[in-house]
Amino acid sequence: MANMDRAQIIEAEQAHSAKVYERFPVVAVKARGASLWDIDGREFIDCMSAYGVGVVGHCHPRVVEAIKRQAERMIACHSSLYNDARAEFVAKLTDMAPKGLSRAFLCNSGAEAVEGALKLARKHTRKSGFVAMMGSFHGKTMGALSVTWNPKYRDPFLPLLGNVQFVPYGNAERLRAAISAETGAIITEAIQGESGVRLPPEGYLQELRELCDEKGILLILDEVQTGLGRTGRLWASEHSSVIPDIMCLAKGLGGGVPIGALLAKEEVMASFEKGDHSSTFGGNPLAAAAGSAVLDVLREERLPERAVRLGERFKERLGRLQRAYKVVRETRGIGLMLAVDLRFDVRDVLLQALEAGAVLLYSGKTTIRLLPPLVIEERQVDLAMEALEQAVARQEERVG
Repeated sequence: MANMDRAQIIEAEQAHSAKVYERFPVVAVKARGASLWDIDGREFIDCMSAYGVGVVGHCHPRVVEAIKRQAERMIACHSSLYNDARAEFVAKLTDMAPKGLSRAFLCNSGAEAVEGALKLARKHTRKSGFVAMMGSFHGKTMGALSVTWNPKYRDPFLPLLGNVQFVPYGNAERLRAAISAETGAIITEAIQGESGVRLPPEGYLQELRELCDEKGILLILDEVQTGLGRTGRLWASEHSSVIPDIMCLAKGLGGGVPIGALLAKEEVMASFEKGDHSSTFGGNPLAAAAGSAVLDVLREERLPERAVRLGERFKERLGRLQRAYKVVRETRGIGLMLAVDLRFDVRDVLLQALEAGAVLLYSGKTTIRLLPPLVIEERQVDLAMEALEQAVARQEERVG
């Protein structure tokens, strides 16, 4: 089985895996930095980075070394025991977190972090209601799905949590009207990712913060995709100078190792008592060691600043793309979180970009999303954009 060829690998996954993923016709076997290679040795510029996981790049040497070193010492350690790797990680994480988010609960994914946030908000406020945003995505477990907007994800699993109100993202007036005596928290992404890299209007997050303070409710920010430097700041909320009561993290936090984190203010996290919430694998030493290495790399290699510079290079090329091709409706983004809206289904463009050597990501039927590693090089930005332009040009020629 270890020597399977391309066809055998595809056949095995199709035969035995749940059919819940849209698959690209690539058998990826190796990755480094912002590149990945398929089983035939072909190199691709990876602007998907495992749905934004590759913040510090694939197989960063510091992360690999931390994992190797920890794997030889201890891999599993339940949080009923103290652990040195976990202690180092939570100390670093809370030190780098927005001011006041001094307590962390460690888990294994973004959806788990959101589940914990919803439970914590209910426990702290003793209120069952949430206000979430149209266009939101917070995960596909039952609680996270309850505050996720897209009916495509929600409808097959109804009924979900009750007392969730959805309001238009960016409309503070509609938000205020949706709040009731039973509302315990507002949950939002700092920037909406799944719905196409939708940035909040100027001042919107500040309005949310002020409204929560006025009404005595909690503000939950989902920074699973936007955190850890992707937008040019360590946390996207820094662009608005807003500090939430609860913040959810995951994706790039473990350098590719599954990890999630729920951060909260001292008085909020204090509402959780022993036994209220737990995770068998959460905070395991292997993930904690990887997470510590990621935080070191982010700070020492100044990756948020790099995201600003490389993001500007992408945006300049995207602007040229929009001016050159009528099929490009809009381009937008911040840092290395970018999107391209087309006037038709993007599937063929994604497949043609693959042929040209770039792995891109969809965000709905007509939007291409770019979430490259923050270590991407200038030449790789240009190669990725050349692949995208070739694909767009072919489609414009086809549709006339």
